[in-house]
Amino acid sequence: MISSETTALVGRVRRLARTEFSALAAVLVLVAGVAAFAKLAHGMAGADGLEFDRAVLLAMRPGGAADGWGPPWLETAALDLTSLGGIAVLGLFGLIVVLFLILQRKRLSALLLALGLAGGVGLSEGLKAVFGRDRPPEAWRAVEAVNASFPSGHALLATVFYLSMGVMLTRAFPPRHLKACVLGVALLLTLIVGLTRVYLAAHWASDVLAGWSLGAAWAMALWLVAHAVQRRQSVRDRRAHAALLPDDTVTAKDPSVIGE
Repeated sequence: MISSETTALVGRVRRLARTEFSALAAVLVLVAGVAAFAKLAHGMAGADGLEFDRAVLLAMRPGGAADGWGPPWLETAALDLTSLGGIAVLGLFGLIVVLFLILQRKRLSALLLALGLAGGVGLSEGLKAVFGRDRPPEAWRAVEAVNASFPSGHALLATVFYLSMGVMLTRAFPPRHLKACVLGVALLLTLIVGLTRVYLAAHWASDVLAGWSLGAAWAMALWLVAHAVQRRQSVRDRRAHAALLPDDTVTAKDPSVIGE
């Protein structure tokens, strides 16, 4: 027969797996994002990287034409949608959300979101200065560009903001299908911003992939900080609550096996 100690241990392991699954997934995304960015940075100047970027650009802009693939309205739509990853738009959205979070007394979330956007801008501009990659030929571009190409700032910032917002909003929707819907919308917006950057010849495809990778890693790093702070606060609150209970109430049942 299985002893009570073994049953309690199995219960604790199961509970830990449930509570820490999100943290483990965030760590995996962070590591994978950094690794993908490093690989893209290493390969962007190689022959294979250049061939891939040119092939994608030619598919979006056949024959090097000034007009992109598809009907004329598609480029107009792309010009509108790509603004969803611009600093001005995300700065405005971010300010609104930060103020809302402060009014809701969620100061940690507000601080981390502000740090996420500010840090994303710093990462983007700093890495652009380091790599100094030229953008696609000006004759192909449908938008103006004022700085280097690698990584895509629009893709990076869109990933940080929309992914962070998606993760925050999942807490407000307990049903799994609603959580999946929220995260799906966040990923869709991120995907749209990155694809429009390539379609408009504002970036090479590897620039966007690098922006997505680094943005996801940065967003998950911030989420892990929030998760650690909340776990610490939760433990502190439980200890404070236990200290207020009579000794017989505290020792009557091991909290670690409640519900098992």
